[in-house]
Amino acid sequence: MKAYELLYFVAPSIDEETRTAVMTRIESTITDAKGAVDNVDNWGKRKLAYEIDGLTDGDYTLIDFHANPTDVAELDRVLRINDAVVRHMIVRRTDRD
Repeated sequence: MKAYELLYFVAPSIDEETRTAVMTRIESTITDAKGAVDNVDNWGKRKLAYEIDGLTDGDYTLIDFHANPTDVAELDRVLRINDAVVRHMIVRRTDRD
């Protein structure tokens, strides 16, 4: 398995229940594919560099995980169809393999 880092943000106006549902969906997608979530770091509300969909702030979360490269595409698909996630980025971390 390879090490990856996922950074995503949701609108700060979204309720805590929806944030928890997004996090649960991400964790279940990783663990269902025999991956492992190593660390979850909630960065909280941060100012965006530029306005996206009328938002100037976002509530950021950083997740470190291990997964097979073929399963990362499924995680990317899940994040794309989730309306709560405004933007996301998955990066391979070669320094943590």
